Amino acid sequence: MPTTLRLAALILLAACGPARADAQLLQPFGSIGGAPAPPWHVAGLPRQKKPFTRFSLVDLEGRHALRVEADSSYGNLVHPLHTDGTALMLSWQWRVDEFVAGSDLRTKNGDDTPVKVCVFFDVPIAQVPFVERQVLRMARAASDEPLPASTVCYVWDRTLPAGTVLDNAYTHRMRYMVLQGGAQNLHRWVAEHRDVGADFLRLFGNESSQIPHIVGVAVGADADNTHGHSVAHVADLVLAP
Repeated sequence: MPTTLRLAALILLAACGPARADAQLLQPFGSIGGAPAPPWHVAGLPRQKKPFTRFSLVDLEGRHALRVEADSSYGNLVHPLHTDGTALMLSWQWRVDEFVAGSDLRTKNGDDTPVKVCVFFDVPIAQVPFVERQVLRMARAASDEPLPASTVCYVWDRTLPAGTVLDNAYTHRMRYMVLQGGAQNLHRWVAEHRDVGADFLRLFGNESSQIPHIVGVAVGADADNTHGHSVAHVADLVLAP
């Protein structure tokens, strides 16, 4: 796949869809036994031919959960938004049941993860460093969907310790924050609660002193680089003051 198309998908986590001014909070994933309900939608790489990561609604240990399964696949479940990014907290519960063997977020060949929860920020393109700005413009021209300039992804990683922050191996426009590392809590639910504005400033504060609007939230997993397999679950995803 051409680099520009790959970057287009990674910057957005595969296209967040049109922003909606009236959508201030996340809607439920949907009903158990069914597919994710709108405005949630599955998005992938431009002209994607590889398998899509699978998303389904299940009952797991009494929790209404989103099952996320990657199998040599790429895909994200995206909820478009258009809301002020200040003073908002993102909370959820998640668990990993199977890691992607051989994953390594520090390399392109290993850039796979069993689960990530991401927030898209509408940073003005003028604030993006010059070279990345040109790449972003090319990526936007190659995509049918609007692409945010900055994405913060919370990940549960196989090897990196909690607290690690790093750029995506393909683009600096996406930055990772490892919240859980290793298998200590494998098969266990773990609760998270993040100040998304503060995390944006921590990861992108070198480019912006202001917290921009949020234009989407996504849950994803991918195993396309390692050709591996993973299973994880996410529940009770809430974005609120």
